[in-house]
Amino acid sequence: MFHETNRKLMELELLERLVGNVLTSLIHIRIKEHVHQMCDKLFDVSQLNALDNWLETVVMSWLKRIYSGGSSKTETLSENIREAILKFKRKLSHYLYETYTKIRIEQLFDIIIEYPDSQPAIDDLRLCLERTDLQKALVVNLQTALKNRLLHAGVNTPDVLTAYIAAIKALRQLDPTGVLLETVSEPIKSYLRSRSDTVRCVVSGLLDDFPSDLADELVKGEPLQLDDGSADEESEDWEKWMPDPVDADPAKSNQRRMSDIISMLVNVYGSQDLFVNEYRSQLADRLLSQLNYHTEREVRHLELLKRRFGENQLHFCEVMLKDIYDSKRIDGLIQSNVNYTAEKSAFDTSALILSAQFWPPFKEEWKLQLPKFVQDQLDKYVKAYETLKGNRTLSWKPHLGNVHLEIELKDRKLDLNVAPIHATIIVLFQDKNEWTIDELSEAMHIPATVIRRKITFWVSQGLLKQTSTDVFHLQEESSSKNRLISEVIEEEEVESAMASASDQREEELQVFWSYIVGMLTNLDSMPLERIHQMLKMFASQGPGAVECGLPELRQFLDKKVREHQLLYSGGLYRLPKI
Repeated sequence: MFHETNRKLMELELLERLVGNVLTSLIHIRIKEHVHQMCDKLFDVSQLNALDNWLETVVMSWLKRIYSGGSSKTETLSENIREAILKFKRKLSHYLYETYTKIRIEQLFDIIIEYPDSQPAIDDLRLCLERTDLQKALVVNLQTALKNRLLHAGVNTPDVLTAYIAAIKALRQLDPTGVLLETVSEPIKSYLRSRSDTVRCVVSGLLDDFPSDLADELVKGEPLQLDDGSADEESEDWEKWMPDPVDADPAKSNQRRMSDIISMLVNVYGSQDLFVNEYRSQLADRLLSQLNYHTEREVRHLELLKRRFGENQLHFCEVMLKDIYDSKRIDGLIQSNVNYTAEKSAFDTSALILSAQFWPPFKEEWKLQLPKFVQDQLDKYVKAYETLKGNRTLSWKPHLGNVHLEIELKDRKLDLNVAPIHATIIVLFQDKNEWTIDELSEAMHIPATVIRRKITFWVSQGLLKQTSTDVFHLQEESSSKNRLISEVIEEEEVESAMASASDQREEELQVFWSYIVGMLTNLDSMPLERIHQMLKMFASQGPGAVECGLPELRQFLDKKVREHQLLYSGGLYRLPKI
């Protein structure tokens, strides 16, 4: 009776009018339920073919029975019925793709984080976006997800970088033109600029000994593509040229949008100087912290970075590595000198001899006073060097380096590598068993606050015990409990010997300040872009000139505004009136 009624309504051309909306609503509900069931957190398998097959074998088979009055054979259907079914199928297919796209858009943040395992889901979404008009919804939804789940203080900078790299790879797979990535990545780049440790984390990732996205990118060796560079796009093969999409930013070329991951990270700041300076600092830390003259790993990293940043940018780093090689050679000559070895030394001494003008600035807030027998040994080394080099001498950095200590106590023997300040503290306890912080400060020429912080290392090792406020006593016997945490404390005490790259860069950018003051004195007020153009014309020319990108200049000027050295209003910078 049901199918007979449907057949009569179809013959009268009333079926679509009477029950079309009801059928559509029921099928939409079923499609939505099925798509949700198929796509629930499952990103590593393509679903579109399965969904198309389900639509054809389940939904359309049922519809054909409705329209044909119960017959499952389509050969007997009239042309009108076939046309109606085909029209219905096109609508349902579009709804299926639209539903799938909306679900994947809601899940896109998770899909990006799981890339490349989630590539099948990305490929499906790419096909769906070609059939639906949901690109704007995707951008808005993804930017909201990034803001709520990634761009906040609760996420570590390395995790933000990992997510950004995954987004670059996934969104390029989703939209090969790069326009989608360009639109979505702006908030991420702005947020990364606000993090003080972004540059350090990027450089650390490039130098990572373990497989990582950045280390893999470095091996590729592609040259940087800077936003303010002058890439010659006309050299492209004109036969392969494609126009930019209509929604592309006309200020950014296709080459900029398709630049590699390392170039995109460098372009977050618009200048490679920050990254080169940070690499110099990290290279210096690595070279100063090792207990040998081995540089094979560092040479490999430097050669890879030279392919990226150019040889001129990394010339100082080449000199730093040469210093290590020369130090090994000179130390060998000194150790083989009969006059040097004739008198028995209290301990063995080796030195890293650095060319001061090529190394990053050192943190040197205080000058450590070493025990007399240590200083005598260092003076002996200097004399041997002067004998070897004639008119050259050495200036020691006593707060740098490593000291190998063998400490014998009643119940144990310790073998440690520590910093000179830690070694000096414990050596002083050879003279007497109890010292106050003020006494140690006077003997070592170090502020009491620094002594108070550094002495906790020996307390954690169980060698010293605080008997009263700022009074410490040598412990000949110690419990194993204190000894268990020694390795943790030793790791925590490792500090960089170099001034931070951001501090170095701040000092370099001060070169521009006099130019900016002069320009604003003569022209009263100027927008950011005009200031940047003028600096490129007059302050960034010639060998050794300081490079400054637009984002970095904006940060520099905004800092001057916060320090009340500049005023900013209506997009213009001006000097405050005196």
